Amino acid sequence: MKVIFLEDVKGKGKKGEAKNVSEGYARNYLLPNNLAVEATKGAMANLNAQKNSEKKKAEEELQAAIDYKKELESITVEIKAKSGEGGRLFGAVSTKQIAETLSSMNMKVDKRKIMLNDPIRSMGYTNVPIKIHPEVIATVKVHVVEE
Repeated sequence: MKVIFLEDVKGKGKKGEAKNVSEGYARNYLLPNNLAVEATKGAMANLNAQKNSEKKKAEEELQAAIDYKKELESITVEIKAKSGEGGRLFGAVSTKQIAETLSSMNMKVDKRKIMLNDPIRSMGYTNVPIKIHPEVIATVKVHVVEE
């Protein structure tokens, strides 16, 4: 019997998949527990429409991320910090400070999305990569100046 899975079923199929399973398994377990529906023409058409809408939504999210990347890369983030001799900072500039400065500029960025391996410990410009979308990474210029 061919069914469309509504939920992930371990060892059988993932949500949205259409697969053949034994009739007894489908009638006694999958259908009563609302884990799957029978794969009729209407259900298959509904599944295809749902997949197309998800694909379209993913394309829109990608385009929005690309637009946001252009907006982020056009600005320079200026952060003031106390420094000593030779341009060395007392402490460091962390991802949290970068995220807070961006939010004060009306740019929403989660500090966990800022891909900075080590905190910034010197004065000057630093290019900081920010992961906006799994496929889109923006590079923001961070300028650390003396307070």
